Amino acid sequence: MENNQKKHYRSNNQNSEPQVFRVKLPKQNEVIGIIEQRLGGNRMSVACGDKMTRNCRVPGRLKRSLWLRPGDVVIVQQWEFDKDKGDILFKYNPTQIDWLKNKGYLKTEDTGF
Repeated sequence: MENNQKKHYRSNNQNSEPQVFRVKLPKQNEVIGIIEQRLGGNRMSVACGDKMTRNCRVPGRLKRSLWLRPGDVVIVQQWEFDKDKGDILFKYNPTQIDWLKNKGYLKTEDTGF
């Protein structure tokens, strides 16, 4: 093997224990929501857990790192001066969505809450 080549080894994760992870939960003025529709730009229509549909935006600091599609489960922070609008702060991955369903925070992905 030459000096400029590196070997890449895969670890066998079949025998390893399941990973323990933390799931971010909503704090005050935050709710769990499901994206219904992309409205263009950085705006989206989100069905929130408090039975409201909000017009939400992705803040500039998360624009490039947070890729969102309809059906994604997210955390929405309500605006203080307008409760019909909010900011999308966090996107849950599939493992975290399963945990939320098991603990009762999210009932079904289709209907929401």
